[in-house]
Order: sequence, then C-alpha cells, then structure tokens
Amino acid sequence: MYDQVTMKLNVEPLILSALREDITSDDVSTNSVMPHPQAGEVDLICKQDGIICGLQVFSATFTLLDPSTKVELYVQDGDAVKAGQLMAKVYGDIRVLLSGERTALNYLQRMSGIATYTHSVAALLEGTKTKLLDTRKTSPNNRIFEKYAVRIGGGNNHRYNLSDGVLLKDNHIGAAGSITKAIAMAKDYAPFVRKIEVEVETLDMVKEAVEAGADIIMLDNMSHEVMKEAIEFINGRAQVEVSGNVTKENIAKLTDLGVDFISSGALTHSAPIMDISLKNLHAV
Repeated sequence: MYDQVTMKLNVEPLILSALREDITSDDVSTNSVMPHPQAGEVDLICKQDGIICGLQVFSATFTLLDPSTKVELYVQDGDAVKAGQLMAKVYGDIRVLLSGERTALNYLQRMSGIATYTHSVAALLEGTKTKLLDTRKTSPNNRIFEKYAVRIGGGNNHRYNLSDGVLLKDNHIGAAGSITKAIAMAKDYAPFVRKIEVEVETLDMVKEAVEAGADIIMLDNMSHEVMKEAIEFINGRAQVEVSGNVTKENIAKLTDLGVDFISSGALTHSAPIMDISLKNLHAV
C-alpha cells in the first residue's frame, strides 16, 4: 500500500493527469443524461479469477474528482478473487461515478493483470532460492503502478530507475571501451553504496566481469549449457541474474541453475489485463 507521502507526491499527480486525458473540457455523455447532482452507488464486480491489485488507486480516482465519494472495499490488494465476486461499492454523485469509471478501471485492470501474471510465474520458483525480478520495461508514467503490482503478485523489483543503481549493459560497455574500463569508471563515479551489475553474453565477458570486480553478473540470452559453465566459473564471487525473454512458459527450465535472480520484462510488458467492471449503477 502506498504511504500518504507517496500518494500525494507521486501517485495522485499521475491519476489527475490520466483524468485530464479523459476529460479535456467536460464529460459530454454524463452531462447529457445527468445535468444535476444525484447521489448513487455502483458495484465493483470481478469477471475472472485472479489477484486483485490497485484498490487504493481505484479509490483515489473517484475521491480526486470529489472528496465526498465513498468507496467500501470488501477485499484488499493481494487477495485471490473469483469471477462474479462483489469486491466493492462506490457511493457518490452519479456524475462522478460515471466520469471516473474508465480511468479507475484502467488502473485496476492493468495492475491486477500484472499481479495475477506475476503470481503465476512466481509460483514456478517456489522451493528455490531464486528471486523473481521485474525490469524497466514498463509503460511510461505508469512504473509506480506496475512495479507495485509486481510486488503484490509475489515478485520483486529490480532497480526502479536509472538513478537507483548501476547496470552496465552492452552499449555502456561499448561506450567505455571494455567491461574492465566500464566497471572501473562506475566504481570511481557511483556512490560506494551502489552495487555494480554487468550484463554479459559470453563466457569471456563473464570472466572479465568477475576479474574486474562486478557485484552482480547478468547472464543475458545465453544457452543453458553456457549458463551452467558461467555459474561454475563465477563460483560465488558475484551474485548471478539470468535474463532474456523469460516468460511463464519457459522459466521452469531455469530453476535447476540455482541463480540468485531471474528477471522478466514480461511481468509488466506482456501481462493481460484482468476483466473487472462497474455494474448496477443506480440512484439512492
């Protein structure tokens, strides 16, 4: 759950921006059929099984439009929900309920979809020491929502943004001239509390990264056999992350490696939305 400071500084401005995108002058449809204030209520219904996530954002969408709106929740983030389940009721001015509906559902459906997909992938790593990580492959301006959903689904967050940690990828190495030079420059520039991670694609690169003192070595798009050789060479001298087109369909094939982390961009860029609706709107 977002704390009050995070909500005010980082979450609410993004929700307001989304509402402004959807209402550039007025809500023509709503104002046509509801020209005057009218108290009403509507049901939040789950239409498929999954892990619910984003209820705080869903609620804030309506209260930002009208602080007097009330949201009565019957579930909480992280709960497993079933098709047909009544998850909440929203009470307020019918005009607010209609105008905020799509934006509120867009957040809730997207976040719940990510949490549900992440939960299914994380289940495949149960019983291993390997942690499931997300990536920065998130929708622009939605990272705070999508990475939160990964955590609710049972995954872990990789670095949040470019200021959060050092990850030297192929183009950074190309810019520096070599892995050794890139690591040396990162150690000289970055605060000492930052770990240095290096992305490698060959055994020679693995050896150079270990000798240069990388803290974490990411094995990117390697064959299973080469990854085993790389892990044997690293031999605990650095933490190991496996990455590269990891999905629910193939992650189980990686569990025998015993690595520290497996990262998957699919958690955020390929998770389908969860089907959720607001139904039974009526005046009270």
